Amino acid sequence: MILAAIDIGSNAARLLISEASVYTDGSVDFTKLCLLRIPLRLGFDVFDKGYVSDDKKTKLIESLKAYKILMDIYKVEDFRACATSAMRDAANGNELLEDIYNETGIRVEIISGQYEANIIYETHIAEKLSNNKSYLYIDVGGGSTEVTMFADNHTIFKESFNIGTIRLLHNKVTEEQWEHMKWYIKTYTKGHQPLEAIGTGGNINKIFSISKRKEGKPLSLDLLKDYLKELSNTTVEERRHLYQFRADRADVIVPALQIYTSVMRWAEADEIYVPKVGLADGLIKMLYNQRKA
Repeated sequence: MILAAIDIGSNAARLLISEASVYTDGSVDFTKLCLLRIPLRLGFDVFDKGYVSDDKKTKLIESLKAYKILMDIYKVEDFRACATSAMRDAANGNELLEDIYNETGIRVEIISGQYEANIIYETHIAEKLSNNKSYLYIDVGGGSTEVTMFADNHTIFKESFNIGTIRLLHNKVTEEQWEHMKWYIKTYTKGHQPLEAIGTGGNINKIFSISKRKEGKPLSLDLLKDYLKELSNTTVEERRHLYQFRADRADVIVPALQIYTSVMRWAEADEIYVPKVGLADGLIKMLYNQRKA
Protein backbone atom coordinates (compact mmCIF):
# COMPACT_ATOMS: atom_id res chain seq x y z
CA MET A 1 0.00 0.00 0.00
CA ILE A 2 1.48 3.34 -1.06
CA LEU A 3 0.48 6.31 1.11
CA ALA A 4 1.48 9.96 1.28
CA ALA A 5 1.46 12.76 3.83
CA ILE A 6 1.79 16.50 3.35
CA ASP A 7 2.90 18.58 6.34
CA ILE A 8 2.55 22.34 5.87
CA GLY A 9 4.55 23.83 8.71
CA SER A 10 5.61 27.34 9.68
CA ASN A 11 9.04 26.89 8.12
CA ALA A 12 8.56 24.36 5.33
CA ALA A 13 6.08 22.15 3.47
CA ARG A 14 7.00 18.47 3.31
CA LEU A 15 5.81 15.59 1.17
CA LEU A 16 6.44 12.03 2.36
CA ILE A 17 5.49 9.05 0.21
CA SER A 18 5.86 5.65 1.87
CA GLU A 19 5.07 2.05 1.03
CA ALA A 20 3.51 -0.04 3.79
CA SER A 21 4.53 -3.70 3.60
CA VAL A 22 2.75 -6.27 5.80
CA TYR A 23 4.53 -9.51 6.70
CA THR A 24 3.15 -12.91 7.66
CA ASP A 25 3.83 -12.28 11.35
CA GLY A 26 1.62 -9.18 11.21
CA SER A 27 4.45 -6.66 11.40
CA VAL A 28 4.45 -3.64 9.11
CA ASP A 29 7.40 -1.81 7.54
CA PHE A 30 7.12 1.69 6.13
CA THR A 31 9.64 2.31 3.35
CA LYS A 32 10.21 5.93 2.31
CA LEU A 33 9.87 6.25 -1.45
CA CYS A 34 10.05 10.04 -1.65
CA LEU A 35 10.75 12.82 0.85
CA LEU A 36 10.66 16.41 -0.37
CA ARG A 37 10.90 19.64 1.59
CA ILE A 38 10.25 23.15 0.29
CA PRO A 39 11.13 26.07 2.63
CA LEU A 40 8.04 28.26 2.15
CA ARG A 41 8.47 29.97 5.55
CA LEU A 42 4.80 30.86 5.99
CA GLY A 43 5.52 31.83 9.58
CA PHE A 44 7.57 34.82 8.43
CA ASP A 45 4.35 36.32 7.08
CA VAL A 46 1.89 35.12 9.68
CA PHE A 47 3.79 35.90 12.88
CA ASP A 48 4.56 39.44 11.65
CA LYS A 49 1.51 40.42 9.59
CA GLY A 50 -1.13 37.99 10.79
CA TYR A 51 -1.86 36.52 7.35
CA VAL A 52 -0.27 34.65 4.43
CA SER A 53 0.80 37.07 1.69
CA ASP A 54 -0.17 36.62 -1.96
CA ASP A 55 3.43 35.73 -2.82
CA LYS A 56 3.62 32.94 -0.22
CA LYS A 57 0.13 31.78 -1.18
CA THR A 58 1.21 31.38 -4.81
CA LYS A 59 4.35 29.48 -3.81
CA LEU A 60 2.36 27.19 -1.55
CA ILE A 61 -0.19 26.36 -4.24
CA GLU A 62 2.51 25.75 -6.86
CA SER A 63 4.36 23.50 -4.42
CA LEU A 64 1.21 21.47 -3.76
CA LYS A 65 0.62 21.13 -7.51
CA ALA A 66 4.10 19.61 -7.77
CA TYR A 67 3.36 17.31 -4.83
CA LYS A 68 0.14 16.20 -6.54
CA ILE A 69 2.07 15.28 -9.69
CA LEU A 70 4.57 13.25 -7.63
CA MET A 71 1.76 11.44 -5.82
CA ASP A 72 0.24 10.54 -9.20
CA ILE A 73 3.60 9.28 -10.50
CA TYR A 74 4.10 7.10 -7.42
CA LYS A 75 0.48 5.85 -7.70
CA VAL A 76 -0.38 6.91 -4.17
CA GLU A 77 -3.51 5.12 -2.97
CA ASP A 78 -4.42 7.58 -0.23
CA PHE A 79 -2.96 10.70 1.36
CA ARG A 80 -3.54 13.19 4.12
CA ALA A 81 -2.53 16.85 4.17
CA CYS A 82 -2.28 18.90 7.37
CA ALA A 83 -1.24 22.44 8.23
CA THR A 84 0.04 23.50 11.64
CA SER A 85 0.94 26.61 13.64
CA ALA A 86 1.29 29.30 10.94
CA MET A 87 -1.96 28.34 9.24
CA ARG A 88 -3.69 28.09 12.63
CA ASP A 89 -2.80 31.73 13.26
CA ALA A 90 -3.34 33.10 9.74
CA ALA A 91 -6.38 35.36 9.42
CA ASN A 92 -6.85 34.14 5.84
CA GLY A 93 -6.15 30.49 6.63
CA ASN A 94 -9.61 29.12 5.81
CA GLU A 95 -9.81 31.18 2.63
CA LEU A 96 -6.44 29.81 1.59
CA LEU A 97 -7.61 26.24 2.16
CA GLU A 98 -10.45 26.76 -0.31
CA ASP A 99 -8.08 28.23 -2.90
CA ILE A 100 -5.72 25.27 -2.44
CA TYR A 101 -8.56 22.80 -2.98
CA ASN A 102 -9.88 24.62 -6.05
CA GLU A 103 -6.41 24.86 -7.62
CA THR A 104 -4.99 21.44 -6.71
CA GLY A 105 -7.78 19.14 -5.55
CA ILE A 106 -5.91 18.68 -2.27
CA ARG A 107 -8.00 19.07 0.87
CA VAL A 108 -5.80 20.44 3.66
CA GLU A 109 -6.79 20.26 7.33
CA ILE A 110 -5.65 22.86 9.84
CA ILE A 111 -4.95 20.83 12.99
CA SER A 112 -4.70 22.00 16.59
CA GLY A 113 -1.45 21.88 18.54
CA GLN A 114 -2.88 19.15 20.76
CA TYR A 115 -3.83 17.02 17.78
CA GLU A 116 -0.40 17.66 16.27
CA ALA A 117 1.14 16.19 19.43
CA ASN A 118 -1.18 13.17 19.08
CA ILE A 119 -0.09 12.57 15.49
CA ILE A 120 3.60 12.79 16.36
CA TYR A 121 2.99 10.24 19.11
CA GLU A 122 1.46 7.96 16.46
CA THR A 123 4.98 7.26 15.22
CA HIS A 124 4.86 4.62 17.99
CA ILE A 125 8.40 5.26 19.17
CA ALA A 126 7.29 4.35 22.69
CA GLU A 127 6.46 0.79 21.65
CA LYS A 128 10.18 0.18 21.17
CA LEU A 129 11.10 1.56 24.58
CA SER A 130 11.01 0.17 28.10
CA ASN A 131 7.70 0.26 29.97
CA ASN A 132 9.43 0.99 33.27
CA LYS A 133 11.20 4.14 32.10
CA SER A 134 10.04 7.72 31.57
CA TYR A 135 10.31 9.47 28.22
CA LEU A 136 9.70 13.02 27.04
CA TYR A 137 8.96 13.58 23.35
CA ILE A 138 9.98 17.07 22.22
CA ASP A 139 9.00 18.25 18.73
CA VAL A 140 10.19 21.76 17.87
CA GLY A 141 8.69 23.51 14.86
CA GLY A 142 8.68 27.01 13.47
CA GLY A 143 5.50 28.07 15.24
CA SER A 144 5.07 25.71 18.17
CA THR A 145 6.63 23.03 20.32
CA GLU A 146 4.77 19.82 21.11
CA VAL A 147 5.76 17.90 24.24
CA THR A 148 4.49 14.43 25.22
CA MET A 149 5.30 12.62 28.47
CA PHE A 150 5.26 8.80 28.55
CA ALA A 151 5.84 6.95 31.83
CA ASP A 152 4.61 3.90 33.72
CA ASN A 153 3.41 2.42 30.44
CA HIS A 154 0.96 5.24 29.67
CA THR A 155 0.80 8.85 28.49
CA ILE A 156 1.10 11.42 31.29
CA PHE A 157 0.42 14.48 29.12
CA LYS A 158 0.44 15.86 25.59
CA GLU A 159 0.79 19.63 25.34
CA SER A 160 1.44 22.22 22.63
CA PHE A 161 3.18 25.54 23.33
CA ASN A 162 3.21 28.55 20.99
CA ILE A 163 6.99 28.75 21.23
CA GLY A 164 8.74 27.98 17.95
CA THR A 165 11.87 28.91 16.06
CA ILE A 166 10.34 31.48 13.72
CA ARG A 167 8.30 33.05 16.53
CA LEU A 168 11.54 33.45 18.49
CA LEU A 169 13.38 34.95 15.51
CA HIS A 170 10.60 37.51 15.19
CA ASN A 171 10.41 38.23 18.94
CA LYS A 172 6.87 36.89 19.15
CA VAL A 173 7.36 34.85 22.34
CA THR A 174 6.70 36.61 25.65
CA GLU A 175 8.42 36.03 28.96
CA GLU A 176 5.06 34.84 30.29
CA GLN A 177 4.92 32.12 27.62
CA TRP A 178 8.41 30.93 28.57
CA GLU A 179 7.48 30.91 32.25
CA HIS A 180 4.29 28.95 31.59
CA MET A 181 6.18 26.34 29.60
CA LYS A 182 8.81 26.10 32.34
CA TRP A 183 6.15 25.70 35.04
CA TYR A 184 4.25 23.09 33.04
CA ILE A 185 7.28 20.94 32.23
CA LYS A 186 8.69 21.09 35.77
CA THR A 187 5.29 20.39 37.36
CA TYR A 188 4.21 17.46 35.21
CA THR A 189 7.58 15.72 34.92
CA LYS A 190 8.20 15.92 38.66
CA GLY A 191 8.58 12.50 40.21
CA HIS A 192 9.28 10.77 36.88
CA GLN A 193 13.05 11.24 36.87
CA PRO A 194 15.31 9.89 35.61
CA LEU A 195 13.82 10.33 32.18
CA GLU A 196 15.11 10.30 28.64
CA ALA A 197 14.18 12.84 25.99
CA ILE A 198 13.24 11.99 22.40
CA GLY A 199 13.70 14.83 19.92
CA THR A 200 11.97 15.26 16.58
CA GLY A 201 12.17 18.05 14.03
CA GLY A 202 14.56 19.12 11.30
CA ASN A 203 16.86 21.07 13.59
CA ILE A 204 17.61 18.28 16.05
CA ASN A 205 18.08 15.93 13.08
CA LYS A 206 20.70 18.31 11.69
CA ILE A 207 22.50 18.56 15.04
CA PHE A 208 22.53 14.77 15.24
CA SER A 209 24.03 14.60 11.74
CA ILE A 210 26.87 17.02 12.43
CA SER A 211 27.59 15.33 15.78
CA LYS A 212 28.62 12.15 13.90
CA ARG A 213 26.87 10.04 16.53
CA LYS A 214 25.94 6.48 15.55
CA GLU A 215 22.28 5.71 14.88
CA GLY A 216 20.46 4.90 18.09
CA LYS A 217 22.97 6.72 20.31
CA PRO A 218 21.72 9.73 22.31
CA LEU A 219 23.02 13.30 22.37
CA SER A 220 23.87 14.67 25.80
CA LEU A 221 22.41 17.90 27.16
CA ASP A 222 25.96 19.19 27.65
CA LEU A 223 26.70 18.62 23.95
CA LEU A 224 23.56 20.53 22.93
CA LYS A 225 24.59 23.38 25.23
CA ASP A 226 28.03 23.42 23.58
CA TYR A 227 26.45 23.60 20.11
CA LEU A 228 24.12 26.37 21.31
CA LYS A 229 27.03 28.41 22.63
CA GLU A 230 29.16 27.80 19.54
CA LEU A 231 26.42 28.57 17.01
CA SER A 232 25.16 31.60 18.96
CA ASN A 233 28.60 33.17 18.55
CA THR A 234 28.45 32.96 14.75
CA THR A 235 26.45 34.83 12.13
CA VAL A 236 23.93 33.11 9.88
CA GLU A 237 26.39 33.40 6.99
CA GLU A 238 29.16 31.85 9.06
CA ARG A 239 26.92 28.94 9.99
CA ARG A 240 26.12 28.35 6.33
CA HIS A 241 29.81 28.31 5.48
CA LEU A 242 31.15 26.36 8.47
CA TYR A 243 28.42 23.70 8.66
CA GLN A 244 27.03 23.76 5.11
CA PHE A 245 23.60 24.64 6.49
CA ARG A 246 20.90 25.79 4.10
CA ALA A 247 19.85 29.40 4.61
CA ASP A 248 16.50 28.31 6.07
CA ARG A 249 18.29 26.08 8.57
CA ALA A 250 21.12 28.42 9.57
CA ASP A 251 18.81 31.01 11.15
CA VAL A 252 16.37 28.73 13.01
CA ILE A 253 18.84 26.23 14.47
CA VAL A 254 19.88 28.49 17.36
CA PRO A 255 16.35 29.17 18.66
CA ALA A 256 15.62 25.45 18.22
CA LEU A 257 18.56 24.57 20.47
CA GLN A 258 17.33 27.14 23.00
CA ILE A 259 14.01 25.29 23.18
CA TYR A 260 15.44 21.76 23.33
CA THR A 261 18.00 22.62 26.02
CA SER A 262 15.44 24.56 28.08
CA VAL A 263 12.87 21.74 28.07
CA MET A 264 15.54 19.17 28.90
CA ARG A 265 16.86 21.25 31.81
CA TRP A 266 13.39 21.78 33.24
CA ALA A 267 12.62 18.05 32.93
CA GLU A 268 16.05 17.08 34.29
CA ALA A 269 16.78 14.99 31.16
CA ASP A 270 20.48 14.43 30.56
CA GLU A 271 20.20 12.81 27.12
CA ILE A 272 18.05 13.03 24.01
CA TYR A 273 17.48 10.35 21.36
CA VAL A 274 16.90 11.43 17.75
CA PRO A 275 14.89 8.85 15.78
CA LYS A 276 14.46 11.13 12.72
CA VAL A 277 10.69 10.90 12.51
CA GLY A 278 8.08 13.62 12.58
CA LEU A 279 4.55 14.72 11.80
CA ALA A 280 4.50 13.27 8.27
CA ASP A 281 5.55 9.83 9.59
CA GLY A 282 2.74 9.95 12.13
CA LEU A 283 0.24 10.94 9.44
CA ILE A 284 1.28 7.97 7.29
CA LYS A 285 0.84 5.53 10.16
CA MET A 286 -2.53 6.99 11.19
CA LEU A 287 -3.69 6.75 7.59
CA TYR A 288 -2.57 3.12 7.36
CA ASN A 289 -4.34 2.20 10.61
CA GLN A 290 -7.55 3.86 9.39
CA ARG A 291 -7.48 1.98 6.09
CA LYS A 292 -6.83 -1.44 7.61
CA ALA A 293 -9.54 -1.01 10.28
